[in-house]
Amino acid sequence: MFRFRFARLTEDSLRNSLFEASREAARLLRRPPMKLSVIVPLFNEEESLLELCREIIDTCDKNDISFEVIFIDDGSTDSSWIVVKEAGRIDDRISGIRFRRNFGKAAALTAGMRAADGDYIMMMDADLQDDPSEIPKFIAKLEDGFDVVNGWKQRRLDPWHKTKPSKVFNWMVGRLTGLVLHDHNCGLKLFRREVTHEIRIYGELHRFIPVLAHARGFKVTELSVNHRERQFGHSKYGMKRFLRGFLDLCTVKFLTGYGQRPQHLMGGIGLTLFGLGGVGMTWLAMTWLRTNVFGVTGLGDIGGRPLLAYSIASLLLGAQAISLGFVAELLVSYTGKDLDTYSISERAEPHSKSEAESVAV
Repeated sequence: MFRFRFARLTEDSLRNSLFEASREAARLLRRPPMKLSVIVPLFNEEESLLELCREIIDTCDKNDISFEVIFIDDGSTDSSWIVVKEAGRIDDRISGIRFRRNFGKAAALTAGMRAADGDYIMMMDADLQDDPSEIPKFIAKLEDGFDVVNGWKQRRLDPWHKTKPSKVFNWMVGRLTGLVLHDHNCGLKLFRREVTHEIRIYGELHRFIPVLAHARGFKVTELSVNHRERQFGHSKYGMKRFLRGFLDLCTVKFLTGYGQRPQHLMGGIGLTLFGLGGVGMTWLAMTWLRTNVFGVTGLGDIGGRPLLAYSIASLLLGAQAISLGFVAELLVSYTGKDLDTYSISERAEPHSKSEAESVAV
């Protein structure tokens, strides 16, 4: 009798589970395509979250934009996660992801991109300095034929010790990468879903999303935005951010310029050093011959000259650089097999193939 009841219970549970799954699938099929996914990484921003949700919902509903908001709690120690869950209960277009600890903004954005369903992905900070009313302008700009729209805080309400170094940083990024934007650090960005499939961000490379997309051939532009004063809390970034930003810029320059051909950089440096060392050693050899073979006096002993040490060091460093280039080429060859070295914009199918597919349908 117990076995019969257990089997009956298991059968009913399975039937109910299948029914719920089919109903959920039907709901998803009936749901119109998601146009916009707003990704909001946060760290201890409990005071601003509900107001941010209200502004995003009001703007998108007013402009008839299908959307979702994905909050990524990057290890907050306040009540931010409780607020996110409460917002999700109020509106099912709001969801959240909670990290076990603080992993950084790039990790939070990566998690949000993987969870997003929208055709367009928007990055937005949680401190209310980014204005959600800019969303329709960003979408209109993107639909003008661009793939990435970067915000530009033309009238920036930040202290001078943040604005002045930022201008220098933006100039350096433009000079080294070829993508000239006024505000690479702006947290408000919109890009097509395809961009997330072709770039990988880690560490603190999130500020270089436009640069990485531009290196893959995507069209990048910028749009002036309304920058607001911080209402709650304080900035989570200090002066170390600028040093890290410079190091990340060097990394991005290497990845975008020589990521698939590292020997062109290391080999070029190595050949230059090897050549300088060779010239120095040749000069010293000629001096030795003139002194010891042809009897020219007054040239001195070559063993005590600094040029000898410099030449030997240049030869060794040059050989090491070339060797590192070969090692890097091996790593790229064996680990980069699944990474496409190109980016496809669109395809044109043969007319006969298109007709065959339409007949089959």
